[in-house]
Amino acid sequence: MQAAPVNIVVGSHVWIEDPVVAWIDGEVTRINGHEVHVNTANGKTVITKISKVFPEDTEAPPGGVDDMTKLSYLHEPGVLQNLAARYELNEIYTYTGNILIAVNPFQLLPHLYDTHMMEQYKGAALGELSPHVFAVADVAYRAMINEGKSNSILVSGESGAGKTETTKMLMRYLAYLGGRSGVEGRTVEQQVLESNPVLEAFGNAKTIRNNNSRCVSVWHGSFLIESCLSHMEFTL
Repeated sequence: MQAAPVNIVVGSHVWIEDPVVAWIDGEVTRINGHEVHVNTANGKTVITKISKVFPEDTEAPPGGVDDMTKLSYLHEPGVLQNLAARYELNEIYTYTGNILIAVNPFQLLPHLYDTHMMEQYKGAALGELSPHVFAVADVAYRAMINEGKSNSILVSGESGAGKTETTKMLMRYLAYLGGRSGVEGRTVEQQVLESNPVLEAFGNAKTIRNNNSRCVSVWHGSFLIESCLSHMEFTL
């Protein structure tokens, strides 16, 4: 990876690659042609090519930003630092424009997905509230209602990233918006969630990271019938 052309000078705060933590911040102490000397945060001096040095956003808030389009530099170390800062605060969701990035918390966070939270995001514009998978689902649902056309949500990520759990949350929220009426004593939400074992039967395999990995992206399409989410269609 090469950094975008920026004015790197002595005293600049930058990011450089590190074999242990991936990226580490430091300060430029010397520039010699195409080489740059950096004093890193762990007390070491590293000499590397100036093309491999990325500027650090020193004005970014310590807790990160909720939308990474607000960052001064949208490069790999800047993105990872922002996600890490938010993760430390249990903020697992972050926007990049209208794309939602989710970091697997590897723990239960039930307060993020209860009925009260669903009610908060119902009808809220994207960006009005904190980043959340419910916000993405709500925007997709409202667009489907307003335009009367099919809509889709793509959930993508590597093995163990949390695609299946994220999909379950999307399905719960869409079922919540679609109403509680059902057939044979089952609500719409129950019927939708009961389809999950069928979805799990496709595309799963054991990997070195995950014993039950969804090896492909999860693509859920929904279609509208009589202005109510009474049917859902799933394709992989």
